[in-house]
Amino acid sequence: MPKMKTHRGAAKRIRKTGKGKFKFKRAGNRHCQSTHSKSTLRRNRDNAYIDDSNLKAVKAMLPY
Repeated sequence: MPKMKTHRGAAKRIRKTGKGKFKFKRAGNRHCQSTHSKSTLRRNRDNAYIDDSNLKAVKAMLPY
């Protein structure tokens, strides 16, 4: 069986934490933030974690 390939786009955006969760940075923080609500800006400020419903797909993209 050959090695599985890592999805390079996902590898650049998602990091695995020490406890096995997958962490990513939210989109929408670069420019044109004046049209966003204050709650959106607060939510986008911090990193987020992959939801359990998408965990199987992310693990397949990042096998190592």
